[in-house]
Amino acid sequence: MAKSPVFKEQGKTYHADRCKPLTEAVERGDVVMGALVRKDYPGRPLRRSDVPGVLSVGFWDAVGNQKWGLDWHRNEGIELTLLETGAMPFAVDGKEYLLKPGSLTITRPWQPHRVGNPNIGPGRLHWLILDVEIRQPHQTWEWPRWLVLTQEDLRELTRLLSHNERPVWPATPAIIACFQRIARAVRTNERGSAISILSAYINELFVLVLELLRQQKAVLNPGLTTSRRTAEMFLNELRGSAEMQAELWTLEEMARRCGMGITHFGNLCKQITNMTPIEYLNYCRVETACSLLRDAPQCSITDVAFSCGFRSSQYFATVFRRLKGCPPRELRGLRLES
Repeated sequence: MAKSPVFKEQGKTYHADRCKPLTEAVERGDVVMGALVRKDYPGRPLRRSDVPGVLSVGFWDAVGNQKWGLDWHRNEGIELTLLETGAMPFAVDGKEYLLKPGSLTITRPWQPHRVGNPNIGPGRLHWLILDVEIRQPHQTWEWPRWLVLTQEDLRELTRLLSHNERPVWPATPAIIACFQRIARAVRTNERGSAISILSAYINELFVLVLELLRQQKAVLNPGLTTSRRTAEMFLNELRGSAEMQAELWTLEEMARRCGMGITHFGNLCKQITNMTPIEYLNYCRVETACSLLRDAPQCSITDVAFSCGFRSSQYFATVFRRLKGCPPRELRGLRLES
């Protein structure tokens, strides 16, 4: 079995989500789903020659209150979804939305998003996930050859989708009708019988999305696909994840995780944080240690040091004193006195 693609730009390695809660909901009979898929996405498998690059295309129908949702997850492809009926909580990069009938969502490859809060609502949702071979934000998108858009249109579509910061759009009637036709093709496909028409509809969908983004004059951020963006994502994730901080990081490993040379990564880290990568790592670890010293009095200082990624309590104390102006034991004493 081929290894599942991973995304290595955000500090630690991410594997694409496979929508296990949806699979379980279908098995329980809570939702009706039709999908054609690759890998271990839920649905009926596509043949190797059927629309290469399509990871999942389909729809679900949820009736009544649901007791499941898709928590924060990432897909390795560009994902387009349409809510045809109902209402549904949706979030991207920490920002909350309420989808209504006709809401079109666009999430970039590997962009974290959530469906439900925590549960989805009743409604009919359509989706398409298409792999464009992105494993790092600054890589070049590779579209499947069966897409018939001109190279000029594909370049513009890539620019609009990869630089787009608006995740929710009002779908046009033509986009809604196209998703409905795609759903019919998914339902009726038997041994490739509807693949030609499915590929035609997916081509139409991307043409319609390109027209929508042109007409709506999408606000773009080219910085989303730069090496600086890659470094920022890694550094932000590092600061917010105690699990990442506890890893055995070296400068070489940090740069490798970001797909960069050591010098380039070090220069970007200095520009973004005004610290070297190792200084920034120690800063993040000490901030986490401060929280543990205050909130977990049952943990010894040595345990705190090791849990935050320091390999000796002596080095931890040295770094802590340099950054906080006092030894860790003193900070814990201040907490106890208060």
